[in-house]
Amino acid sequence: MPLSPAPRFKICCIQSHAEAQQAINAGAAALGLVSQMPSGPGVIDEAQIAAIARHTPPGVATFLLTSLQDWQAIAAQQRRCQCTTIQLVDTLPPEHYAPLRRTLPGIRIVQVIHVQDAHALAEAQQIAPLVDALLLDSGNPTLPVKQLGGTGRTHDWAISRQIRERVPVPVFLAGGLRAENVAAAITQVQPFALDVCSGVRTDGILDPTKLAAFVAQIRAAAAVV
Repeated sequence: MPLSPAPRFKICCIQSHAEAQQAINAGAAALGLVSQMPSGPGVIDEAQIAAIARHTPPGVATFLLTSLQDWQAIAAQQRRCQCTTIQLVDTLPPEHYAPLRRTLPGIRIVQVIHVQDAHALAEAQQIAPLVDALLLDSGNPTLPVKQLGGTGRTHDWAISRQIRERVPVPVFLAGGLRAENVAAAITQVQPFALDVCSGVRTDGILDPTKLAAFVAQIRAAAAVV
């Protein structure tokens, strides 16, 4: 029986050209570049995001993580940063997706769904037709200071599995993934791709040992899914 293909993976919170190259060398399909956020790790300024995106080779996606909630402001930010994908970490009014897509032809749009409880399924089903992919994370946008990613927490993967089965777009799985649990996550959710930040870092710096262990577990898990 042929092996199942290993899920793609995205390394988030990239902070330098060196980290970008390290992630690419490990086989990352995408890099996450974090713009200004109310909280969380990995924020770099827009000039640095643009410089990393400019030097990323074709075939590796660059995700601009934005907390902006207005389509015109998001479009202007993308033009400054020149990433290939916009990752919306907060909610947008439904009517903002169409003009954002029209204004940025060829730029992919990925919506983060913060899986706090079963209500995330309905939210995901409502938004999925408006975007290119969903990314399931473990933030909490209801707090006074919003948590919009990078928490290092897992969420209920049973809900993530339901979302993956019921939406018509690819699903990225994020939230507390690391070498010790990524195989179980793949087995339970079977996502299109994985997204990791803190799980491959030590003191905020990309750790080559943790990164190699994470990638090894992805490849091993693909053999049994």
